[in-house]
Amino acid sequence: MVYDDVLRLDALTIGDLKAVDLEVGTGEVVCLSGASGSGKSRLLRAVADLEPHEGEVWLGAQAQTQTPGHAWRRQVMLVPAESHWWAETVGEHFAQEPEVAELEALGLEPEALTWQIGRLSTGEKQRLGVLRAVSRDPRVLLLDEPTANLDDATSERVEAWLTARIHERGWPTLWVAHDRGQIARVASRHWRIASGRLEEVEVAWT
Repeated sequence: MVYDDVLRLDALTIGDLKAVDLEVGTGEVVCLSGASGSGKSRLLRAVADLEPHEGEVWLGAQAQTQTPGHAWRRQVMLVPAESHWWAETVGEHFAQEPEVAELEALGLEPEALTWQIGRLSTGEKQRLGVLRAVSRDPRVLLLDEPTANLDDATSERVEAWLTARIHERGWPTLWVAHDRGQIARVASRHWRIASGRLEEVEVAWT
């Protein structure tokens, strides 16, 4: 399904981050960077309604405060830096089995759905976590360093796959990233968190 939603943060305040106003358009990728502990992950968690905060988050005309948490998080999907796994095999975590082509596009074997969670590498968990989130057809993606544990070639492969789907489905996307090359490849806009504020940084497209 293709969506035409806009994600809007209205005076969102959490921790040291004060009164953040930000709008992310349909199919737009906004990258967030900043020093460790500056509040990047907490900001994503606030947008996903996973941490108490002040201010409001809007998805189109839908307000976060007027939406039950579980219903909001089905639409506003957070992919944390470390994905969580609770069943024994990979396939048990998918409501709908992904196509073989999707697995292969991420550099995963078609048999990956049968694998035991205990045998997964950190990078495999990260790629499968992204695929799991996308397969649930959210309306917004919140990505917390989704390629941090991948080598350069695999990282760019995942970037290409992700950005294609973001544009196809029209998902407003907040993407925490540090690598300047990655930001240049994926971002429509780039904001840095510094001293409790967001400051816009010019995207140096390559």
